[in-house]
Amino acid sequence: MSLRKLKPVTPGQRHKVLNTFETLTTDKPEKSLLAPQKRSGGRNSGGKMTMRYMGGGHKKRYRIIDFKRDKDGVPAIVKSIEYDPNRTAYIALLNYADGEKRYIIAQAGLQVGQTVISGDKATPEVGNARTLKDLPLGTVISCIELHPGQGAVIARSAGSFAQLIAREGKYATIKLPSGEIRLILLTCKATIGVVSNSDHQLEVSGKAGRTRWKGRRPRTRPVVMNPVDHPMGGGEGKSAGGHPRSRNGIPAKGYKTRSKTKASNKYIIERRKK
Repeated sequence: MSLRKLKPVTPGQRHKVLNTFETLTTDKPEKSLLAPQKRSGGRNSGGKMTMRYMGGGHKKRYRIIDFKRDKDGVPAIVKSIEYDPNRTAYIALLNYADGEKRYIIAQAGLQVGQTVISGDKATPEVGNARTLKDLPLGTVISCIELHPGQGAVIARSAGSFAQLIAREGKYATIKLPSGEIRLILLTCKATIGVVSNSDHQLEVSGKAGRTRWKGRRPRTRPVVMNPVDHPMGGGEGKSAGGHPRSRNGIPAKGYKTRSKTKASNKYIIERRKK
Protein backbone atom coordinates (compact mmCIF):
# COMPACT_ATOMS: atom_id res chain seq x y z
CA MET A 1 0.00 0.00 0.00
CA SER A 2 1.31 3.43 -0.90
CA LEU A 3 -1.13 5.39 1.26
CA ARG A 4 -0.58 7.25 4.50
CA LYS A 5 -3.10 8.42 7.08
CA LEU A 6 -2.20 11.76 8.61
CA LYS A 7 -2.12 12.52 12.33
CA PRO A 8 -5.31 14.37 13.32
CA VAL A 9 -3.50 17.50 14.55
CA THR A 10 -5.84 19.81 12.62
CA PRO A 11 -9.51 19.43 11.60
CA GLY A 12 -8.49 19.20 7.93
CA GLN A 13 -6.19 16.25 8.57
CA ARG A 14 -8.57 14.28 10.79
CA HIS A 15 -9.77 11.83 8.15
CA LYS A 16 -7.29 12.58 5.39
CA VAL A 17 -5.73 9.60 3.56
CA LEU A 18 -3.19 10.56 0.91
CA ASN A 19 -0.94 8.89 -1.61
CA THR A 20 2.76 8.67 -0.74
CA PHE A 21 3.77 8.87 -4.42
CA GLU A 22 6.63 6.51 -3.64
CA THR A 23 6.57 4.98 -7.13
CA LEU A 24 7.22 8.35 -8.80
CA THR A 25 10.80 8.99 -9.87
CA THR A 26 10.77 12.73 -10.61
CA ASP A 27 8.66 15.86 -10.05
CA LYS A 28 10.00 17.77 -13.06
CA PRO A 29 7.88 17.27 -16.23
CA GLU A 30 9.40 17.21 -19.72
CA LYS A 31 9.03 20.81 -20.97
CA SER A 32 8.71 19.89 -24.65
CA LEU A 33 5.60 17.80 -23.86
CA LEU A 34 3.73 20.51 -21.94
CA ALA A 35 0.92 22.62 -23.35
CA PRO A 36 -1.01 25.53 -21.86
CA GLN A 37 -4.42 24.75 -20.44
CA LYS A 38 -7.09 27.43 -20.17
CA ARG A 39 -9.78 27.26 -17.53
CA SER A 40 -13.23 28.41 -18.51
CA GLY A 41 -14.68 28.53 -14.99
CA GLY A 42 -17.90 27.21 -16.54
CA ARG A 43 -18.36 30.31 -18.71
CA ASN A 44 -18.71 30.60 -22.50
CA SER A 45 -16.95 33.04 -24.84
CA GLY A 46 -19.43 35.73 -23.89
CA GLY A 47 -18.70 35.33 -20.19
CA LYS A 48 -22.11 33.81 -19.39
CA MET A 49 -22.16 30.88 -16.98
CA THR A 50 -23.18 27.79 -18.95
CA MET A 51 -21.95 25.12 -16.54
CA ARG A 52 -22.46 25.26 -12.80
CA TYR A 53 -20.13 24.22 -10.00
CA MET A 54 -16.88 24.93 -11.91
CA GLY A 55 -14.32 27.60 -10.98
CA GLY A 56 -11.02 28.28 -9.29
CA GLY A 57 -8.54 25.48 -8.83
CA HIS A 58 -4.78 25.28 -9.04
CA LYS A 59 -3.03 26.36 -12.21
CA LYS A 60 -1.75 23.37 -14.17
CA ARG A 61 -0.35 22.57 -17.62
CA TYR A 62 -1.51 19.81 -19.93
CA ARG A 63 0.79 16.83 -20.51
CA ILE A 64 0.69 15.70 -24.18
CA ILE A 65 0.01 11.95 -23.97
CA ASP A 66 0.60 9.46 -26.81
CA PHE A 67 -2.69 7.52 -26.73
CA LYS A 68 -2.22 6.09 -30.25
CA ARG A 69 1.13 4.31 -29.62
CA ASP A 70 1.71 4.55 -33.38
CA LYS A 71 5.53 4.57 -33.31
CA ASP A 72 5.66 0.89 -34.25
CA GLY A 73 8.85 -1.15 -34.16
CA VAL A 74 10.96 1.51 -32.42
CA PRO A 75 12.03 0.50 -28.90
CA ALA A 76 11.84 3.08 -26.13
CA ILE A 77 13.34 3.21 -22.66
CA VAL A 78 11.23 4.36 -19.71
CA LYS A 79 13.02 7.47 -18.45
CA SER A 80 10.72 8.39 -15.56
CA ILE A 81 7.36 7.74 -13.89
CA GLU A 82 5.58 11.03 -13.20
CA TYR A 83 2.48 12.56 -11.64
CA ASP A 84 -0.09 14.12 -13.96
CA PRO A 85 -2.48 16.64 -12.37
CA ASN A 86 -4.96 16.16 -15.24
CA ARG A 87 -5.67 12.45 -14.62
CA THR A 88 -5.73 9.83 -11.87
CA ALA A 89 -3.17 7.49 -13.45
CA TYR A 90 0.57 8.09 -13.45
CA ILE A 91 2.36 8.77 -16.74
CA ALA A 92 5.67 7.43 -18.07
CA LEU A 93 8.19 9.41 -20.12
CA LEU A 94 9.55 7.29 -22.99
CA ASN A 95 12.89 7.98 -24.66
CA TYR A 96 12.80 6.41 -28.14
CA ALA A 97 15.89 5.07 -29.92
CA ASP A 98 15.67 7.89 -32.50
CA GLY A 99 15.72 10.54 -29.75
CA GLU A 100 12.00 11.37 -29.67
CA LYS A 101 10.28 11.66 -26.30
CA ARG A 102 6.65 10.83 -25.59
CA TYR A 103 4.42 10.45 -22.57
CA ILE A 104 2.22 7.36 -22.19
CA ILE A 105 -0.18 6.19 -19.48
CA ALA A 106 1.97 4.17 -17.04
CA GLN A 107 0.96 0.59 -16.32
CA ALA A 108 1.45 -0.90 -12.84
CA GLY A 109 4.90 -2.48 -12.53
CA LEU A 110 6.49 -0.34 -15.24
CA GLN A 111 10.05 0.42 -14.13
CA VAL A 112 12.57 3.11 -15.06
CA GLY A 113 15.10 1.65 -17.50
CA GLN A 114 12.60 -0.89 -18.87
CA THR A 115 12.26 -1.15 -22.65
CA VAL A 116 8.78 -0.95 -24.22
CA ILE A 117 7.71 -1.23 -27.82
CA SER A 118 4.53 -1.13 -29.87
CA GLY A 119 3.54 -2.94 -33.05
CA ASP A 120 4.02 -6.48 -34.36
CA LYS A 121 7.45 -6.93 -32.71
CA ALA A 122 6.06 -6.33 -29.21
CA THR A 123 6.08 -9.26 -26.80
CA PRO A 124 3.18 -9.69 -24.35
CA GLU A 125 4.90 -7.79 -21.52
CA VAL A 126 3.71 -4.89 -19.35
CA GLY A 127 3.80 -1.56 -21.19
CA ASN A 128 3.96 -2.98 -24.73
CA ALA A 129 1.15 -2.17 -27.18
CA ARG A 130 -0.21 -4.53 -29.85
CA THR A 131 -3.34 -5.08 -31.87
CA LEU A 132 -5.96 -7.34 -30.28
CA LYS A 133 -5.42 -10.04 -32.95
CA ASP A 134 -1.83 -10.57 -31.73
CA LEU A 135 -2.46 -10.82 -27.98
CA PRO A 136 -2.86 -14.17 -26.17
CA LEU A 137 -6.34 -14.96 -24.86
CA GLY A 138 -6.80 -14.06 -21.19
CA THR A 139 -4.33 -11.13 -21.37
CA VAL A 140 -5.07 -8.26 -18.99
CA ILE A 141 -5.06 -5.05 -21.04
CA SER A 142 -5.73 -1.32 -20.71
CA CYS A 143 -5.73 1.84 -22.86
CA ILE A 144 -7.87 0.18 -25.56
CA GLU A 145 -8.95 1.72 -28.85
CA LEU A 146 -12.63 1.56 -29.83
CA HIS A 147 -11.84 2.26 -33.51
CA PRO A 148 -8.52 1.44 -35.29
CA GLY A 149 -6.14 4.43 -35.18
CA GLN A 150 -8.43 6.45 -32.90
CA GLY A 151 -6.19 6.27 -29.84
CA ALA A 152 -6.96 4.73 -26.47
CA VAL A 153 -10.37 5.61 -25.05
CA ILE A 154 -11.20 2.64 -22.80
CA ALA A 155 -9.63 1.74 -19.41
CA ARG A 156 -7.34 4.76 -18.99
CA SER A 157 -8.04 5.74 -15.36
CA ALA A 158 -6.10 4.64 -12.27
CA GLY A 159 -6.27 0.91 -11.54
CA SER A 160 -8.59 0.07 -14.45
CA PHE A 161 -8.12 -2.92 -16.75
CA ALA A 162 -9.98 -5.14 -19.19
CA GLN A 163 -9.49 -8.74 -20.31
CA LEU A 164 -9.32 -10.34 -23.74
CA ILE A 165 -11.55 -13.40 -23.40
CA ALA A 166 -12.22 -14.59 -26.99
CA ARG A 167 -11.73 -13.98 -30.71
CA GLU A 168 -14.20 -14.73 -33.48
CA GLY A 169 -14.21 -13.48 -37.07
CA LYS A 170 -12.96 -9.91 -37.20
CA TYR A 171 -13.91 -9.12 -33.60
CA ALA A 172 -12.36 -9.70 -30.17
CA THR A 173 -14.52 -10.18 -27.10
CA ILE A 174 -13.40 -7.91 -24.27
CA LYS A 175 -14.60 -7.79 -20.68
CA LEU A 176 -14.50 -4.08 -19.78
CA PRO A 177 -13.85 -2.54 -16.33
CA SER A 178 -17.60 -1.93 -15.90
CA GLY A 179 -18.35 -5.64 -16.37
CA GLU A 180 -19.75 -5.09 -19.86
CA ILE A 181 -18.71 -7.71 -22.42
CA ARG A 182 -18.28 -6.11 -25.81
CA LEU A 183 -17.02 -6.83 -29.33
CA ILE A 184 -14.11 -4.69 -30.54
CA LEU A 185 -12.36 -4.92 -33.92
CA LEU A 186 -9.19 -7.07 -33.90
CA THR A 187 -7.25 -4.25 -35.56
CA CYS A 188 -7.64 -2.00 -32.50
CA LYS A 189 -4.60 -1.53 -30.28
CA ALA A 190 -4.32 -2.13 -26.53
CA THR A 191 -1.55 -1.88 -23.96
CA ILE A 192 -0.64 -4.87 -21.80
CA GLY A 193 -1.09 -4.48 -18.04
CA VAL A 194 -3.21 -2.70 -15.43
CA VAL A 195 -3.17 1.11 -15.23
CA SER A 196 -0.99 2.39 -12.38
CA ASN A 197 -2.00 4.08 -9.10
CA SER A 198 -4.70 1.55 -8.15
CA ASP A 199 -4.80 3.03 -4.61
CA HIS A 200 -6.32 6.25 -5.94
CA GLN A 201 -9.87 5.17 -5.06
CA LEU A 202 -8.85 4.74 -1.39
CA GLU A 203 -7.74 8.36 -0.99
CA VAL A 204 -9.82 10.62 1.28
CA SER A 205 -9.67 14.39 0.75
CA GLY A 206 -10.36 15.14 4.41
CA LYS A 207 -11.67 18.65 3.80
CA ALA A 208 -13.78 20.62 1.35
CA GLY A 209 -10.93 22.97 0.46
CA ARG A 210 -9.02 20.19 -1.27
CA THR A 211 -11.94 19.79 -3.67
CA ARG A 212 -11.79 23.52 -4.41
CA TRP A 213 -8.10 23.11 -5.38
CA LYS A 214 -9.33 20.79 -8.13
CA GLY A 215 -11.59 23.49 -9.57
CA ARG A 216 -14.92 22.23 -8.21
CA ARG A 217 -17.27 24.64 -6.45
CA PRO A 218 -19.88 23.72 -3.82
CA ARG A 219 -22.92 21.90 -5.19
CA THR A 220 -26.47 22.86 -4.24
CA ARG A 221 -28.79 19.91 -3.50
CA PRO A 222 -31.78 19.77 -5.88
CA VAL A 223 -34.34 19.29 -3.06
CA VAL A 224 -33.45 22.68 -1.56
CA MET A 225 -33.92 24.52 -4.88
CA ASN A 226 -37.04 26.31 -6.06
CA PRO A 227 -39.39 24.50 -8.50
CA VAL A 228 -38.34 26.92 -11.25
CA ASP A 229 -34.71 25.79 -10.93
CA HIS A 230 -35.07 21.99 -10.62
CA PRO A 231 -37.89 19.39 -10.92
CA MET A 232 -37.05 18.11 -7.42
CA GLY A 233 -37.28 21.58 -5.85
CA GLY A 234 -40.07 23.22 -3.90
CA GLY A 235 -42.47 21.84 -1.30
CA GLU A 236 -43.03 22.59 2.35
CA GLY A 237 -40.32 21.73 4.91
CA LYS A 238 -38.09 18.77 4.17
CA SER A 239 -40.17 17.20 1.43
CA ALA A 240 -38.32 14.52 -0.56
CA GLY A 241 -38.81 15.95 -4.06
CA GLY A 242 -40.00 12.72 -5.69
CA HIS A 243 -37.93 10.25 -7.70
CA PRO A 244 -34.32 11.41 -8.24
CA ARG A 245 -33.97 13.11 -11.62
CA SER A 246 -31.71 15.51 -13.48
CA ARG A 247 -32.31 19.20 -14.02
CA ASN A 248 -33.87 18.33 -17.38
CA GLY A 249 -36.28 15.88 -15.79
CA ILE A 250 -34.55 12.62 -16.84
CA PRO A 251 -34.86 9.98 -14.06
CA ALA A 252 -31.59 8.94 -12.40
CA LYS A 253 -30.24 6.36 -9.94
CA GLY A 254 -31.18 3.14 -11.68
CA TYR A 255 -33.25 4.42 -14.59
CA LYS A 256 -31.78 3.17 -17.89
CA THR A 257 -31.13 6.16 -20.15
CA ARG A 258 -29.35 4.32 -23.00
CA SER A 259 -31.38 4.25 -26.22
CA LYS A 260 -32.73 0.79 -27.07
CA THR A 261 -32.20 1.49 -30.77
CA LYS A 262 -28.61 2.76 -30.49
CA ALA A 263 -26.48 1.50 -33.40
CA SER A 264 -23.68 0.16 -31.19
CA ASN A 265 -26.04 -2.07 -29.17
CA LYS A 266 -25.22 -4.98 -31.51
CA TYR A 267 -21.61 -4.97 -30.25
CA ILE A 268 -22.60 -5.41 -26.60
CA ILE A 269 -22.93 -9.07 -25.61
CA GLU A 270 -23.64 -8.49 -21.93
CA ARG A 271 -24.55 -5.24 -20.21
CA ARG A 272 -22.45 -3.76 -17.42
CA LYS A 273 -22.90 -4.72 -13.78
CA LYS A 274 -24.50 -2.19 -11.44
